[in-house]
Amino acid sequence: MSIAEKVIDALRAKSWKLATAESCTGGMVAAAITDVAGSSDVFDRGFVTYSNLSKAEMLGVVPALIATHGAVSSQVARAMCEGALHYSKAQISVSITGIAGPIGGSAEKPVGLVHFAVASHGHSTVTSEMQFGDIGRTEVRTKARDFALQLVLDQLKVLP
Repeated sequence: MSIAEKVIDALRAKSWKLATAESCTGGMVAAAITDVAGSSDVFDRGFVTYSNLSKAEMLGVVPALIATHGAVSSQVARAMCEGALHYSKAQISVSITGIAGPIGGSAEKPVGLVHFAVASHGHSTVTSEMQFGDIGRTEVRTKARDFALQLVLDQLKVLP
């Protein structure tokens, strides 16, 4: 059973729906979920917010937050995730923002750095950071997708 199928089963068990807010993965998490037949029972919507403007317009991320911390930060991942929850009918959301490469990295924020968040109503938002390294754009995005799905599954297991 794939991680996406496990997430779907866990969502079904709670009668919950999922929303995604993705930047560097460009909708790969949403695609992994919707690749599974019957996922419409548990998938509400996905936001692909690649630009800073789209993060603000679609998810309510305050532009000053991006200016202060950068689009690739735990603060922005949290705001994206909480925005996806707010602007959807989902009970849980996940967000991803990172630097997939091969360009765009810096000494402070290297290629392969990805921030994640998972939010659900009535619970604290969980953030996580992964440094996948400069392993190639496709690999960073694939690993980020899989990590995000695992985060959702882990949260679904611990939430009442």
